[in-house]
Amino acid sequence: MQRGEVWWVEFDQRRPFVLLSVDDASGIRAMQVVAPAGVDISGLGVEVRVGAMEGLPFEGVLRFAFARPGLTPCTWLTTVARDDLIERAGVLSSAQLSEIEDALRLGGQAQEWTPAATARLSELRDALRPGGLG
Repeated sequence: MQRGEVWWVEFDQRRPFVLLSVDDASGIRAMQVVAPAGVDISGLGVEVRVGAMEGLPFEGVLRFAFARPGLTPCTWLTTVARDDLIERAGVLSSAQLSEIEDALRLGGQAQEWTPAATARLSELRDALRPGGLG
């Protein structure tokens, strides 16, 4: 097991995760692959694409939300145990790993929120409500 590998993990169901760090003493830091947002999230976060080239049967993303005062972003970052890993699917490219490092750095920094970014967040919330994307 090493950083950048894509593994299937069993939680409530079988889900793909990318290993970000491997430390058996404290667990394995990993991020779940999720469906792309489907709307423009620029200014709110970054998505790193993963899919067939990394051994997955679908196209997905690792989503990194930018910190904002008064908002705790959901990033799908978690810690898993070695026993949670079911099957290795593939591995990310060095370019993708670089994108992830940049996204983690940006996600950990407080961002200045402009009126345009706040408006985009409101649009995104509206679009993600049931029936909002149709």
